[in-house]
Amino acid sequence: MTHKNKHFSRASYALLSGFLAVILLILYIWWPLAEEYINLFNPAIPLWRQLDWLLIGIFLFMTITIMLKANLTVDAWIVLVGIFGGLAIEGWGTQTNLWTYYTAERPPLWIIPAWPIASLSIERIYRALNHLTRRIPDKPIQLTYWLVLGGFLLLMLDFVWPTLDKSLTVLALLACLLLTITPNNRRRTLLLFIAGSALGYFLERWGTTRQCWTYYT
Repeated sequence: MTHKNKHFSRASYALLSGFLAVILLILYIWWPLAEEYINLFNPAIPLWRQLDWLLIGIFLFMTITIMLKANLTVDAWIVLVGIFGGLAIEGWGTQTNLWTYYTAERPPLWIIPAWPIASLSIERIYRALNHLTRRIPDKPIQLTYWLVLGGFLLLMLDFVWPTLDKSLTVLALLACLLLTITPNNRRRTLLLFIAGSALGYFLERWGTTRQCWTYYT
């Protein structure tokens, strides 16, 4: 009897191939950026001390998670939402100068592929969280939902306050408000928010400490 891997399938390897193909395409089209990064290496310092271990860790984590129980039909929609959502968010943030990239692009197209990959990884983290919290009753979940999402809206309002006169910021706030008050499955929304925040912390930690992007704060 042949053993079938329950976690990795042909769809998993198809996603991995697509992920690697996108990375190679980015390196080809935006080679000057890659070359600039490579030139930062100092031959006088051991290579292992110069490697970006945080980036490597994030890359490996996202690579493994996107392959877990992949379903191309479902994942295709997640990828589309990630691409267009990423374009909208990056366009809003860079056009209003809430954050800027070191390349001064508004928005930089080379960062957009990171959004669908992150979206797939977040969906996989959500599955794990959903399994771990399945025994928690709905009542504390509902309370936590409003505390967490309500707190986020207040923090976001404080963050975007200097650009409140911009139509893009008003639309972003309305979108967040709408996404907060309309979901029927608040448990799913809360867990997706937690999953996105957990992964987002490390992505933001990498990007801001490497000065790839900088917030106005």
